[in-house]
Amino acid sequence: MKKATAVVLMALTLIFSSCGSNSHGNINGIWSATLSNATASMFTFQTTLSVNADGSLGTTNFSLTLNNTPCSFPATTESGSFTLSGNFNGQVSGKFHYVITSTSAEPSILTLDGTVSGGQITGTWSVTGGVETCTGNGTFTMNPLLAPMVR
Repeated sequence: MKKATAVVLMALTLIFSSCGSNSHGNINGIWSATLSNATASMFTFQTTLSVNADGSLGTTNFSLTLNNTPCSFPATTESGSFTLSGNFNGQVSGKFHYVITSTSAEPSILTLDGTVSGGQITGTWSVTGGVETCTGNGTFTMNPLLAPMVR
């Protein structure tokens, strides 16, 4: 009887520990994004995201590629937030906000606002810059990259 009670208590602990508001599930990891406007793919980037306990995003290993855009991002800072709506059966959903700012004398600012659902982040983006021609907007899709298998 003691073993059965211990097993039930352990199972309940596991169940309830995964229900907390700080459980961010599968948004943590390496993501790849494509940002397009009506005519072309403007930006692509790859980054490693992690959600902090307060909902802010931590980012590392950020790499941005500019495709036919007058914007300049010689060095960047990244910040953002993720507001969890639910974590049911391992599927994270919520609102995503991400800002990439160049650290140059005339900074460009790239802002993404979207929704996390079905293992993907989709939404809209806009860019403004220190140079007059660095403007634009469109849609984006971010997908997680699978980690390589360790053998």
